[in-house]
Amino acid sequence: MSEPKDYVTDIGFSPSVRAEQEARGSRAHYQGVEETMGWRREITSDLASFIANADSFYMASANAAGQPYIQHRGGPKGFLRVLGPTELGFADYAGNRQYITLGNLKDNPSVFLFLMDYPNRRRVKIRGRARAEERNNELIRSLKPDGYRAAVERAILIEVEAWDTNCPQHILPRYAPDVLEPAFGRLETRIKALEAQVRELGGDPGPFEHVNL
Repeated sequence: MSEPKDYVTDIGFSPSVRAEQEARGSRAHYQGVEETMGWRREITSDLASFIANADSFYMASANAAGQPYIQHRGGPKGFLRVLGPTELGFADYAGNRQYITLGNLKDNPSVFLFLMDYPNRRRVKIRGRARAEERNNELIRSLKPDGYRAAVERAILIEVEAWDTNCPQHILPRYAPDVLEPAFGRLETRIKALEAQVRELGGDPGPFEHVNL
């Protein structure tokens, strides 16, 4: 009898998860996913592009007792960096000094990153192992985004073990100011041009109020 084959999806699909899939009718589908591609480990160009355009993500960790904690991390687009085929890193800024994530990483280096692209209704899940780097000053400085005024305390490095994407179902689009402001600017310019045409024809377009985001 041959040994069972290992898949990258084993990180997420534990025996208990597979049993639930079997009981609820989705196991055949996910077994097919495992046997064809499974989840990926190496960072592809598409994933690198997605990360380069991300200005925030959530990172989950857990302590030795398995109690979970989720921390938000944000910054300029691209503050989460691709450092190698399976490595990510970001500058860890000074915060509220609770250090829950740092403490958790001492007990349990496993982490889960959740990245959302609301305008395009895309999400990426990254599983890995993280560690804090506080002595390599050159690396820490290299991860700080240019012009971003925040005190960097350390670098967080993540060795990617598996990543996956989700379908767009139930993601409601949201748009950042850098997307909305140009659109509203074009709309305001168009409205003013139409108002001028109305006045030329002898009409009264009424007052126009500028929309502040």
